[in-house]
Amino acid sequence: MLNFAHIINPVNAPQGTELHRVQPLVFRSIQVAQGQSTEVNVSLLAVCYPEDEKIVPAYFTLMPFLNRSIVNIEGIKATKKLPFIKDILEALAANTTAEYLIYTNADIILQPYFYQAAAAYIQQGHDALIINRRRIAPIFDHVEQLPQIWAAIGNPHPGYDCFVFRRTLLDKFVLGDIILGTPFIEATIAHNIFAHSQKYLLLDHHHLTAHLGMEVMPKRTEELYWHNRNEFFKTVLPALKPFLTEQKLPYANDSFIGKQLRRALNPAIFTSLSVELEGKSKIEKLKWYLNELRWTFLGKR
Repeated sequence: MLNFAHIINPVNAPQGTELHRVQPLVFRSIQVAQGQSTEVNVSLLAVCYPEDEKIVPAYFTLMPFLNRSIVNIEGIKATKKLPFIKDILEALAANTTAEYLIYTNADIILQPYFYQAAAAYIQQGHDALIINRRRIAPIFDHVEQLPQIWAAIGNPHPGYDCFVFRRTLLDKFVLGDIILGTPFIEATIAHNIFAHSQKYLLLDHHHLTAHLGMEVMPKRTEELYWHNRNEFFKTVLPALKPFLTEQKLPYANDSFIGKQLRRALNPAIFTSLSVELEGKSKIEKLKWYLNELRWTFLGKR
């Protein structure tokens, strides 16, 4: 039987905010999914700051409090304590022996069969899953409406906010000082999986998770955006490049034009990287072909 450990970062959000409204739905959906995971063991963990503790449901195991945030970064004038994904994933690994780790954003609602479906894909030989959410109209406010949310088909969303991966992969991850709640968090985890997974699976059109809200590109805080962007391109991506190939990026089996177009439209994948890796791949193929010609010629008598 597989063992999953799922961590979230609850936030005691101000009343009237979207996160304040949706988190009770998120918590309950996770509890229901755990209750239906008859073929997999699921541990639920939460990590937060001391001021957020009071909203963490009793069915989550509370990890030691986070002790740093973006406000600790010199030169950043942040008004909100945003944690580092590195601290969250390290807390998860340090407090469980589960073979597979799961991270989802605090606003992601699970389908009741989520863990069972994830286990089925893992048992097919995949060591990591990247799961896209479905966008649901934000007309639901109460836990009693979860069945309606689960039933709603919704619209697709291109971003990544749900990750399942073998715990041994985390030892290889390069996460830098990437913070939550800001673009490039999804690209950071995804590219670590692209680089180090032996056989990941992208589930971008499956009905496994949901988010209340139809927006695709929400408003961003420029200073925090540029912090994450710089951290990704200066720290994370350079360390991952030696392990990345064109075949490891999504849509690799599409036609050249098709895959480049889909990558260009995906906010978590970067055209420049795709083109660079494509060129590297073609050079390697050309070298192989020329070497074959050399060996064939040398082998003639």
